[in-house]
Amino acid sequence: MKRSIGLGLVFAVMLTGCTTGAGNYSSAGLAPIPGSITYSGQPRTKLTKSPVGSSFPHSFTDQWGRQTEEIYIIRPDRSLLIAERHYRPVFALDDD
Repeated sequence: MKRSIGLGLVFAVMLTGCTTGAGNYSSAGLAPIPGSITYSGQPRTKLTKSPVGSSFPHSFTDQWGRQTEEIYIIRPDRSLLIAERHYRPVFALDDD
């Protein structure tokens, strides 16, 4: 009995973690780094033709020479949120 209650609690916590924040863009997102579109603040021109909630990528080389890709989401006030950031490896390891 105790085991099934414990498993139920673990499952509930895991499920809550998966569903919390889904579709909610009210968080601050990632902090901008040099090269980010929003590093010096929000862009002066507003993205008026893009629908709210749409996303787009931006690739650049950061201050340490890493290839970086950020995914931005357009908020209802037309500001940009950095939703994801990925670093590409500098060296490709080949087995050849």
